[in-house]
Amino acid sequence: MEQTLLSIEHLKKSYDDNLILDDINLEVHQGEVIVLVGPSGCGKSTMLRCINALEPIQGGEIKLNGEKIDPKNKNIAELRQKIGMVFQSYELFPHLTVLDNILLAPMKVQKRKKEEAEKEAMALLERVGLAEKAKSYPRQLSGGQKQRVAIVRALCMHPEILLFDEVTAALDPEMVGGVLDVIRSIAKDGMTMIIVTHEMNFAREVSNQVAFFDEGKILEQGTPQ
Repeated sequence: MEQTLLSIEHLKKSYDDNLILDDINLEVHQGEVIVLVGPSGCGKSTMLRCINALEPIQGGEIKLNGEKIDPKNKNIAELRQKIGMVFQSYELFPHLTVLDNILLAPMKVQKRKKEEAEKEAMALLERVGLAEKAKSYPRQLSGGQKQRVAIVRALCMHPEILLFDEVTAALDPEMVGGVLDVIRSIAKDGMTMIIVTHEMNFAREVSNQVAFFDEGKILEQGTPQ
């Protein structure tokens, strides 16, 4: 088996007295695609936000390559760069072009040269069928196009693991296929991913493991079959 990239042990998350995640344990190996399924509001998206320290946790621990993910860690910014996240609502800056949205983090955070980052960004936009939209603004794109741009933006940071939070939930049905095709293609490249989705056929096709959530617990975990 490939090495463990991400490990979650006895994770607890609550808002005041409201327990959201209750003793979650999960291991993600290099190159594995894990899909989280279950009813809305059962804690799946919250777990993704805990993994990249967008949410503080109240118990247990999360480790990436053996390093503890903790907002108080002095190297948390570095660790966060290794965890890409694609949100349901795209989170693109409306005043920046598609290309500038993608280049912002590689240049500002990773201090990469513009020419090199731009070359990679354009190659990735080409791959998702959006090279001609590089100079467009988010308002000029459809929901499916914005989501593909958000995926390119995450990939441009060279993450070790990618988190997808119900990325097709806000899309019109005819837009869903294009976004799922991009995720399939990334999976074939061997990218490690955790995907929250309600698309059951897609979950069966793309995942190595499926974890079924309900009421803040993983009730069942196994192969898609």
